[in-house]
Amino acid sequence: MTNKFILVASLIASLLGCGGDGGSNPATGKLIWRDEFNAAAGTGVDTKKWIYDIGTGYPGGPPNWGTGEIEYMTDDTANVYHDGKGHLVIKPLRGSGTLDWTSGRIETQRSDFQPPKEGMLAIEASIQQPNVSGDAAAGYWPAFWSLGAPFRGNYQNWPGIGEIDVMEDINGRSSLFGTFHCGTVSPPNPCNEFTGLGSGQTACPDCQTAFHTYRVEVDVSIEPQEIRWYLDGSNYFTVRSNEVDQTTWSNATDHGYFLIVNVAMGGGFPDAFGGGPTAATVSGVPMLVDYVRVYVRH
Repeated sequence: MTNKFILVASLIASLLGCGGDGGSNPATGKLIWRDEFNAAAGTGVDTKKWIYDIGTGYPGGPPNWGTGEIEYMTDDTANVYHDGKGHLVIKPLRGSGTLDWTSGRIETQRSDFQPPKEGMLAIEASIQQPNVSGDAAAGYWPAFWSLGAPFRGNYQNWPGIGEIDVMEDINGRSSLFGTFHCGTVSPPNPCNEFTGLGSGQTACPDCQTAFHTYRVEVDVSIEPQEIRWYLDGSNYFTVRSNEVDQTTWSNATDHGYFLIVNVAMGGGFPDAFGGGPTAATVSGVPMLVDYVRVYVRH
């Protein structure tokens, strides 16, 4: 009887798309990669899944990670650690001066996340943004995003290789931005760089105080192809392949991607909305990540 029950339960779970990494759901796709951040309190990330970015830029790449941010990224568990409650914590910390900060930035070991032929790729995370606002939040820049695989080892081919920003917020504005970077920064600049093709500021009144689900779908099963941004399952922004020329779109999307989670301090984006950090910026307010998951649909 027990074996029959297990068999039936397994069959039902399979039909409903429940279960482990091989599970599939028509709405979300097949889960192919994930980190649930269930490790012991105070431990660092699983380096079989993640790479720590260290310093102020990639070797041979532009300084300050190409964005003007001021923090030094570390692999220190003071900056990046599990809280023992199923969350990853990324915590920026001030040093001895106003512009002296450390923080954390991790990227997936895998760089082959891309839609199957005539299919869809989805990248998703549940995140609580740093719970800080006003003058105390000046310079905070939490983000969940991705870069095209050809960026690795080159670091000078941005934005042509593509960047998909799933979630960014700056200066504790209780909001988010979704953006697609592509093309060139010189004329004809088809993707409006350095700004990119973006949603603009989208309100999220409790993004700092609660977990929300941030998701992007890259759908090559339709024509024109689409990149769609979702907040808690609601599609709030879409970019279509016919908005740029075919070469620009192909160069930015016809390859794998790797994922990045980080909290930067300062840089061009926060500067555009008031600047920072300043002496009033509060140190040590973390971003919490409940999970990161990748799905495909054929």
